[in-house]
Amino acid sequence: MKLLIDMNLSPQWIPVFERWGWQAVHWSSVGDARATDRVIMDWARANGYIVFTHDLDFGGLLAVTQAKGPSVIQVRAQDVMPRHLEEIVIKALKQYKAQLESGALITVDESTSRARILPITR
Repeated sequence: MKLLIDMNLSPQWIPVFERWGWQAVHWSSVGDARATDRVIMDWARANGYIVFTHDLDFGGLLAVTQAKGPSVIQVRAQDVMPRHLEEIVIKALKQYKAQLESGALITVDESTSRARILPITR
């Protein structure tokens, strides 16, 4: 699994994901920090990455475009640092591995996680 960490999350997530054997990069190391969400999603899709973000706009983009990818994991919490969310994020990545590989929007908050299979249709 390859994870692209959005600008609104700390690069401190990289070693967390690497400990579990997943490749991770922070957007700041591969793209323009001012890039639009669409540019980030296009890069993730083209390079086989799952977007890890705190930005709800990615889910909206998936819904509006009815895209089949890339998969997105969005965290919904005030404290988005690994020390606070690591356990639940790792649990969600393991639980939804198959869905993420085929295309999904995973929403994670402090108490639960849920998946929507892509494309998101009305």
